[in-house]
Amino acid sequence: MGATPVVALLGAGGIARPHLEGWTSMGAEVRIHSVAGAAELAATSTAARAVTSMAEALDGADVVDICTPTLTHPQMVRAAVGGGLDVFCEKPLARTAAEAAVLVAEAEAAGVRMLPGHVVRWFPAYEQLHRAVAAGEVGDLAVLRFSRTGSRPERAWFHDVAQSGGIVLDQMIHDLDQALWLAGDVIEVSGQQSASGADGVLSAQVLLVHASGALSHVTGTWGPPGTTFRTTFEVAGTRGFLQHDSTAHPEVAVDARAVGGSTGLLPPVLGTSPYQRILEDFWAWTQGGPAPRLTAHDGVAAVALAEAALEAVTTGRMVRVSRAASAEVAT
Repeated sequence: MGATPVVALLGAGGIARPHLEGWTSMGAEVRIHSVAGAAELAATSTAARAVTSMAEALDGADVVDICTPTLTHPQMVRAAVGGGLDVFCEKPLARTAAEAAVLVAEAEAAGVRMLPGHVVRWFPAYEQLHRAVAAGEVGDLAVLRFSRTGSRPERAWFHDVAQSGGIVLDQMIHDLDQALWLAGDVIEVSGQQSASGADGVLSAQVLLVHASGALSHVTGTWGPPGTTFRTTFEVAGTRGFLQHDSTAHPEVAVDARAVGGSTGLLPPVLGTSPYQRILEDFWAWTQGGPAPRLTAHDGVAAVALAEAALEAVTTGRMVRVSRAASAEVAT
């Protein structure tokens, strides 16, 4: 793959572990900086070390990998861009589409490559689905259904909608991105959200009307601790029907070391982790290789759609959306 990456990994929460595993499997040298947990995460790999400042992490790095809470993404991205460093940023790219669009514009103006972490595009079942749709095997898309279920996050900031966007921007955005990837632009969004105080279950359902006329139904659920991580999809078109259930037809087996234990927040992996594969594609791109199957502008579009979905589930009203990343509550 060329030169060995020197990576500034910012953040040491749950998602940082599969990122670290991915980079070290590629032979990278990783410096970890975080307000908490950097030393503990670095201790899991001989190729990683904790550093005491972001400046120390960025000094001499080739790329920056951002795994910090959503509200800190703009600050972290700008630090990378200011240093002329290509940047991988966990989804969502920013809390709002407007902020995300500004970040993308700043990166492009600086000649910096930036990739948002919509890793589901690298999961085998979703790759197979996209290949089939792109090849016309399903025909014209009519109805798409996606669901994603896992344990509710433990850290409080995930549940503060002002900080994280809640379940819609943090979890459902994966499947909103899939809907865009497969069926194209969305023109209308409606939805609802329900919560159970007794068991702590939070669920949101969103209906998307695509410009093509296709309909996508997206469901996201945060369950109690220990909830089995599960994803499903059903995609129907004029020529066929494709479906997948990660629990009914397991494509993978759990490697607890690779995913940081069975938390119900991350899907299990087998063989080469999709997290490693997206980072490999990102690194190859920074070294002059082909552009990945995802762009920073796709990241902005996903945030814009998630914002519209959040508006819909919050107000109970249909929301009209445009490709220009604006949303207007329907009258």
